[in-house]
Amino acid sequence: MIDLNYTVWIQMVNFLLLILILNFLLYKPILKIIDKRNKMMEESQEEVRSLQQSVDQKMADYEEQLRQARAEAASQRDAVKEEGSEVAKKILEEARNEVSQTIGDLKAKMERERENARTVLRERTQEIALEISEKVLGRGIQ
Repeated sequence: MIDLNYTVWIQMVNFLLLILILNFLLYKPILKIIDKRNKMMEESQEEVRSLQQSVDQKMADYEEQLRQARAEAASQRDAVKEEGSEVAKKILEEARNEVSQTIGDLKAKMERERENARTVLRERTQEIALEISEKVLGRGIQ
C-alpha cells in the first residue's frame, strides 16, 4: 500500500519548483522566440502583400500605358492612311485632269491637221484628178 507521508509534499514542491524553473528557463524563451518568429512571418507576409499590391499597381499602370500607346498608334496609323488616301486622290485627280487636257490638245491638233489636209486636198483635187485620169487613159488631158 502507498504511504502518504511528508515525501509526497516534498515531491509536490519539487514538481512545482521544476515547473517554475522550466517556465522561466525554457517555456518563456521558447514562447518569445515563437512570438518573434510569428511577428516576423506576419511582417514578411505584410511586406509581400505590399509588394504584390505595388507590382499589381505597376502592372495595371503599364497595361494602361500600353493600351493608350496602342490606341494612339492606331489613331496615327489611321491618320496617315487617310492622309495618304487624300494625297492619292489628289494625284489621281491631277493625272486625270492632265490626261483630259492632253487628250483635248491632241483632238484639237488632229482637227487642225485634218482641216489643213482637207484644205490641201481641196486645193490639189483638180491636179490629182487630172493625174489619175491621164494614168487611167494613158494619154494627156488638157
